[in-house]
Amino acid sequence: MAMNRVQFQAGLSMAEFLDRYGSEAQCEAALVAVRWPDGFVCPACGSNAHSTFVREGRHYWQCTACRHQCSAISGTIFESTKLPLTRWFLAMQLLTQSKNNVSALELRRQLGVCYKTAWLLKHKLMEVMRLREQSRQLDGRVEIDDAYLGGERSGGKSGRGSENKVPFLAAVQTTPEGKPICACFAPQPFTTAAVAAFAAQSLAPTAQVVSDGLWCFGAVTRIGAAHERVVTGGGAASVRLPQFKAINTVLGNLKTALTGTYHAFDFTKYAHRYLAEAQYRFNRRFNLAAILARLLRAAAVTPPQPIVAIRMAEVRR
Repeated sequence: MAMNRVQFQAGLSMAEFLDRYGSEAQCEAALVAVRWPDGFVCPACGSNAHSTFVREGRHYWQCTACRHQCSAISGTIFESTKLPLTRWFLAMQLLTQSKNNVSALELRRQLGVCYKTAWLLKHKLMEVMRLREQSRQLDGRVEIDDAYLGGERSGGKSGRGSENKVPFLAAVQTTPEGKPICACFAPQPFTTAAVAAFAAQSLAPTAQVVSDGLWCFGAVTRIGAAHERVVTGGGAASVRLPQFKAINTVLGNLKTALTGTYHAFDFTKYAHRYLAEAQYRFNRRFNLAAILARLLRAAAVTPPQPIVAIRMAEVRR
């Protein structure tokens, strides 16, 4: 069997990570470089003229024109953090280089922080991923399917009526031969209106969509996309159809990663963020060595996310 070059790529080793980001000064320099690659620009007035000073161990810039003061972390996802940047960078390394997901409990152990801190840090980074991915559109040949997060609770309803199941739509763009390229996941009910909204957000009008016999998938034609409906008939044989090999493989890997990493999380409130994390990592899997730097650039342009916003529910049933 030929070697899978995606699975066997080198990525960013922990030794290389420590060489690049092992100190607070290195981490701050990396953040400054991605935030102001051409030199400081005042976020208040856009002027380049400035002076610098150090307060409590952190560098600050003061605009000469408007006197606005800021640090490298102000106005970013890192704003107001009490953690050193080395902890944030280590968290980004763990979240981007692990084959499966990394739970907040594991982050707590690796970072040496309390669980609440690890949970908030993880969710802030997942929110960075979600915001970065929300404008992605799939084009060309696209396989689409319906799926669920969660399972039956003891004494609860079974099947689609389970109170602990959150429905979501999954779509995978493939090559003409069916090889997966990139994916989109979104917590959505399986209705015509929801599929139409998903298509408007995540599919290009020139996409050629392949779905099973669920009638709501016909709504993708509202944006102009072509639609091929394949009635699978259900059962074990339906998951082996070549038309759906990519989407079935991606969904299988996604569910294995989630169930193998998390004992439990609130599907109703946070499914959108966990799915966004999986989507972000999947769509950048071809270059693991660069994914941390790309996440850092995204974090540098993501506005602050206070805990109230992070804990806000996004319920879609």
